[in-house]
Amino acid sequence: MEALKHECGIAMVRLLKPLEFYENKYGDRHYALGKLYLMMEKQHNRGQEGAGVACVNIHQSPGHEYMYREKAEGKDAITKVFDTIHRQISTPDPDDPCAGPAFNGELFMGHLRYSTTGKGGLKFVHPFLRRNNWRAKNLCLCGNFNMTNIGEVFDYLVSKGQYPRVYSDTYILLELMGHRLDREVERCYQDGVALGLDGQAVTEYVDNHVDMCNVLKSTLSHFDGGYVMCGMTGSGEMFAMRDPWGIRPAFYYMDDEICAITSERPVLQTAFNLQQLSVRELMPGQAIIINRKGKIRLEQVLPAEKFAACSFERIYFSRGNDCDIHQERKRLGFQLRDRILEAINGDVENTVFSYIPNTAEVAYHGMVEGVRTIAPNVRAEKVVWKDIKLRTFITEGSTRNDLAAHVYDITFNSIRPGIDNLVVMDDSIVRGTTMRESILKILGRLQPKKIVVVSSAPQIRYPDFYGIDMGYIGEFIAFQACISLLKERKMEHWVEQVYEGCRQYRADALRQLYEPFSAEELNVKMVKLLRPADVNCPIELVFQSLEGLHKAIPNNPGDWYFSGHYPTKGGSRLACRSFVDWYEKEWMPIQK
Repeated sequence: MEALKHECGIAMVRLLKPLEFYENKYGDRHYALGKLYLMMEKQHNRGQEGAGVACVNIHQSPGHEYMYREKAEGKDAITKVFDTIHRQISTPDPDDPCAGPAFNGELFMGHLRYSTTGKGGLKFVHPFLRRNNWRAKNLCLCGNFNMTNIGEVFDYLVSKGQYPRVYSDTYILLELMGHRLDREVERCYQDGVALGLDGQAVTEYVDNHVDMCNVLKSTLSHFDGGYVMCGMTGSGEMFAMRDPWGIRPAFYYMDDEICAITSERPVLQTAFNLQQLSVRELMPGQAIIINRKGKIRLEQVLPAEKFAACSFERIYFSRGNDCDIHQERKRLGFQLRDRILEAINGDVENTVFSYIPNTAEVAYHGMVEGVRTIAPNVRAEKVVWKDIKLRTFITEGSTRNDLAAHVYDITFNSIRPGIDNLVVMDDSIVRGTTMRESILKILGRLQPKKIVVVSSAPQIRYPDFYGIDMGYIGEFIAFQACISLLKERKMEHWVEQVYEGCRQYRADALRQLYEPFSAEELNVKMVKLLRPADVNCPIELVFQSLEGLHKAIPNNPGDWYFSGHYPTKGGSRLACRSFVDWYEKEWMPIQK
């Protein structure tokens, strides 16, 4: 499939004992940094546009830096960040010889970024930092999120007299949470003064009594979207919170030495050599909060809504070495057995089974296991290979198109021309660009009797607004097939009807677009749109059904990109807006 970008990956480490403990036990004073690096590298799949790391030293004396941050752009951003950190560790600041090495603290936070909004540059790389002379008012944030009502929150901030510098959900979230943190610190300060404290005594009181639950509740109640929000303050508070619908994932591990949080469970298992049951999942609307003294608590910050954990996490984004995800992907492939056999007329003997690297491999194994229950002698081959990323930007015109067509390569002579069917498993088909320009072209060179492309996911019909770069409905091959069928059947009035419903932000309006057609009708039309001109053999698409998806992945019911049922009002409104934008940009000019 086409590589989808996904925002983002998070990693957090909180040391619960003095730094000397880790040096004595593990022989490494920078034990936490090593674990953070490993956790970030193991989540490299979640973000390759940028990376950042932040650290807080809660025992630093006044006049010295206690909050550190480094960020970098590019696919090698993790390496760049940690190279810079290690240089700072090995070379103390000559202007501050008493400060000690940088990134020598108890709280660590890392982030990997993929942009799904089109905004790039180092200033959009997390973590974000808000500075203040009061230690407790310093706030550092990062997260895996996309907010769907940012305009409303922006207007709210302006109505309160604020002037946000950037129209971005991260910046606006930082300003709103920073404002709420200021109020919480001031509340603690007044309590301290009422007790007769002043000077450093009242500062110490504030640092020990800030309640991040109050800050999170008064901040995130304003937002609609999918998120895992992570942060830490200069005084030593650390937190991670999951959205009330459970759209984005978060896992944590804690013992008497450490608390660690990541976007994926096997990352913690690998980093700390853990069994599955030792890692726990953060629940919807729940936050894990660690105070300055290292006390850990779980708080239900916002009421849990109808559970809508993202199913795409299981199909594609998350690492397949999670034991549950591995079995789910195998089930996705296994339960397509009968439809695949139908597509090849039961001729297993003259069929080669393969997959599109790399994330479809586990579903492929499930598919092969399923077919073997009917016909033991399955011919399974690695027919398709994914090559290095070709640098097509250095060429122009037809040469560039030719290079793009060779992102994938084939195992020559792996099938008998004109005799063997070729069945290839893919994890999903989104825009169809790679399928048309590369995969089908390269498979056609083998001259199979028939090509059957199997998608372990259902047809992707609707855009996503919770952190995946699928925000424009006009790009989807299923949508293009639907519009083509409506044109062929002179049903332009149906498009107009959907447009009027989407203008009114009716939740069901966009789903009506596909009602005139069966999934099979859309499949046939998609084949016509995807078929390269020089491939003449029959091509058939086999998609997972929505029912099959939920049977294979019962614990991640979020399916809005397949069904059009969005878990939040903001997501539904943006989906309608996406269709309106397409209509006014592409449909309306043609009709005129």
